[in-house]
Amino acid sequence: MRIYLVVIDDSPESRIALRFAARRAVKTGGGVEILTVLPPQEFIAFGGVQATIEDEARQQAEALLASAAGTIIDESGLRPSITVRDGDGPRVIRDMIASNPDIAALVLGAAASGAPGQLVTHFSGTDAGALPVPVMIIPGSLTPEAIDRLS
Repeated sequence: MRIYLVVIDDSPESRIALRFAARRAVKTGGGVEILTVLPPQEFIAFGGVQATIEDEARQQAEALLASAAGTIIDESGLRPSITVRDGDGPRVIRDMIASNPDIAALVLGAAASGAPGQLVTHFSGTDAGALPVPVMIIPGSLTPEAIDRLS
């Protein structure tokens, strides 16, 4: 099955990318994998404090994913897979793609203004030619109607 890997954070452009990927998946008989990457936390000397900070970050990420998945289920009926991983974003994404041959594309949302975002910059630059799947960069300025028309 063709899987669209979408990286979600709290930005509006990531939700736009998710909508695009879900609509493409429905039209092509594929699926969606929603990924949130938790960056490494700065080291704090007190283990209990560090564990609490990491636990809170994971809970926030899981809530974000649950909300995004719920939206996609409501809009398209598609049930996405959800994943939370710790680590460096580009490395986590490359590892996920390498470990799942069903991933057919990496779908990223680009900010509507200013810098497009760290992952968009990374995967449209040095790593663009090394990935085994296409990178779809979805403009953050697209309206839901435009996404529906384009997907």
